[in-house]
Amino acid sequence: MTFDVIVIGGGAAGLSGAVALARARRSVLVLDGGDPRNAPAEGVHNLLGREGIAPAELLARGRDELRSYGGEVRTARVADAARDGDDFRVTLEDGEALTARRLLAATGLRDELPALPGLRERWGRDVLHCPYCHGWEVRDESIAVLGSGGHAILQAQLFRQLTDDVTLVLHAAPEPTADEAAELEARGVRVVRGEAVALEAEGVRMRDGELVACDAVTVQPRFVARTDGLEGLGLRLAEHPMGRHIETDPTGLAAPGVWAAGNCADLQAVVGGAADGGVRAAGMLNFDLVREDGRLAVAATAPAG
Repeated sequence: MTFDVIVIGGGAAGLSGAVALARARRSVLVLDGGDPRNAPAEGVHNLLGREGIAPAELLARGRDELRSYGGEVRTARVADAARDGDDFRVTLEDGEALTARRLLAATGLRDELPALPGLRERWGRDVLHCPYCHGWEVRDESIAVLGSGGHAILQAQLFRQLTDDVTLVLHAAPEPTADEAAELEARGVRVVRGEAVALEAEGVRMRDGELVACDAVTVQPRFVARTDGLEGLGLRLAEHPMGRHIETDPTGLAAPGVWAAGNCADLQAVVGGAADGGVRAAGMLNFDLVREDGRLAVAATAPAG
């Protein structure tokens, strides 16, 4: 069987796009690797009508909605994807090959975290990065901002809105300018200079032995689009101040016959934005299929000779 569309990635973008396509009566298969980026989080926030819903529950509802319209979901990882004549061949890690007329890449991104012992184990719980996604949950707590990039000072100021106990650990971040230092001091943000060497239960351990006590730590990951298995599609990867993403045109087209949506194409998209991106890309993808259907119908009815 050749599917109209294979969606690679079963998060908010992939499932939303797949539902839109299935409602347009396209045959759709979603391939989901089963490791959503937000799995460690207790809840999804800033999603109207679903505030605080557990990530796993949100995806389960999305899969059920897709199946109700005749779409399919499989837990599988893509080993290779490439054009095969007018279609695409998607090979899974177990060797099975699938065929589709179009592809929608909704693979999400990978968080490249600072190489600090103890940090990854607490990522998504009391190690955070986004004041909008998780800031409310640590309001009025003591927060240490680990300077791992050029936005550490801004991050300290953002979290200062949520608590009056913020410490900026410079670590790998640049020294504040005179104006920045004045602002931090005026707002009561303590600045600790030096290198952090570990994250412990009580706080951030510095190389000189000092422990910066805190309830939560914020970091600045580098966001990198997941493209494993998609190298044969001719996708263009673009550098971004926050990492690297799949480059698309305004319609979401990433390569001939391939659309991209969600965090792999928009590093800053929250869940609602990723879902919207999936629907918009699906609409343009379906439009492309409609035009092809028209051409094929004309060819099929043309007189012989």
